[in-house]
Amino acid sequence: MNPATLPDAGEVGYSQISVAGPVRLAFVSGQVAWRAEGGAVPGSLAEQAAVVVENLRHALDALGAAPDDIVQMRVYLTDVRPQAQEIAMTEIMRFLGGAQPSLTGIGVTALAAPDLQIEIEMVVQAPG
Repeated sequence: MNPATLPDAGEVGYSQISVAGPVRLAFVSGQVAWRAEGGAVPGSLAEQAAVVVENLRHALDALGAAPDDIVQMRVYLTDVRPQAQEIAMTEIMRFLGGAQPSLTGIGVTALAAPDLQIEIEMVVQAPG
């Protein structure tokens, strides 16, 4: 929902309010630019965001869910300048494919390892 009494978040690809019915909710831990098979963390924010989104897709697949099932996302960035936000949101919007969950961006000074720049967690309506 994007009520007229709140800023229109739909213009930038998310919703001010998400409503979940009587369903099972899955809480997906924050995903960072770590791959299941290991390897180095990419250096750029764009590359890290792509790996994070890939991990989010894997989580949705494991749940049998799709982006439309996402109720809420939290995006943690170590750099909240407009340029960094645009890089992150471009990858996130591509991942969402038109779905508009509630979304909160949070600036942090550090994540789980010094080379990490972005982390995203989700709350998902779990099918079945």
